[in-house]
Amino acid sequence: MRGRNLPYRQVVRAKIITMAADGVSNQDVAKILGVSRPTVQLWRERFLALRLTGLKQDAPRPGRKPAISPQKIRAVVEATLHTTPPQATHWSTRSMGRAQGLSQSAVQRIWKQHRLKPHLLKTFKLSRDQHFVEKLADVAGLYLNPPDKSLVLCVDEKSQIQALDRPQPGLPLKKSRCGTFTHDYKRNGTTTLFAALNMLDGKVIGDCLPRHRHQEFIRFLKKIDAETPAGFDLHLIVDNYGTHKHPRVKAWIQRHPRFQLHFTPTSSSWLNLVERWFREIADKRIRRVSFHNVPDLIEAIMAYLDNRHQKPQVFVWSAPARNCLT
Repeated sequence: MRGRNLPYRQVVRAKIITMAADGVSNQDVAKILGVSRPTVQLWRERFLALRLTGLKQDAPRPGRKPAISPQKIRAVVEATLHTTPPQATHWSTRSMGRAQGLSQSAVQRIWKQHRLKPHLLKTFKLSRDQHFVEKLADVAGLYLNPPDKSLVLCVDEKSQIQALDRPQPGLPLKKSRCGTFTHDYKRNGTTTLFAALNMLDGKVIGDCLPRHRHQEFIRFLKKIDAETPAGFDLHLIVDNYGTHKHPRVKAWIQRHPRFQLHFTPTSSSWLNLVERWFREIADKRIRRVSFHNVPDLIEAIMAYLDNRHQKPQVFVWSAPARNCLT
């Protein structure tokens, strides 16, 4: 009743109870506190039933009746899920509102309540590899329980990296405006980045080559052989690109028994963690910069590699193989 930091309504309710405990009649309590007599009676009954909890919280109220009937809401949801408008691929809030006799905002609220987003579309592709489970278990096993005295390397090529040059300088970042660059560009050639992500320490062995044939892949394998400790077996996780299965590549692997290739299932490049690193370098070093020629692009890529090696980031695979099947 004496609280100075409590809501005023709770203070009034406390005064009602204390004055009633002192024998003051309901009518006199209402007159002194400036409330109605039914209000005094209400909070006395709430206190008798719920004690202090009854004074702190209001009773739930039914609220106003919904303006849109449950039947109409069900009709909107069913139409969104199972029909399309004439000459269109999906519903909009306006077209659905016209079809159901509702306002655009009403349709928007119904969709939000039922988590419906007909304007969005995501892509997917299921692997048809007959040995999907075996390959998945093999790759996930290398991540979660690598063999002793061996290194696990995620190897792939990021092909056709373009040296794009913007014709005009962009505007810098400032308050209320993001950085900008022109929508048009000039192509100054391409390069292919060969990368091997070491799962032990997060370092990346990289090389930029003009093409990505089996000759370049063998050259990159030789680079891996030279830059890794000689006493360790090398388990390379690669995709099913034809270069990786070329007869000359197979012959080179046979002559270097410490190399073992582990192929991801078809259409499952997400299993190769070097793809995650490719997104990293694209976002942080390539996409927002203008390059006048290919050597400038290669220099930027190699500088990023050198800088990352100062404080490498280890990518950790945490999902068991069985979870990837669902």
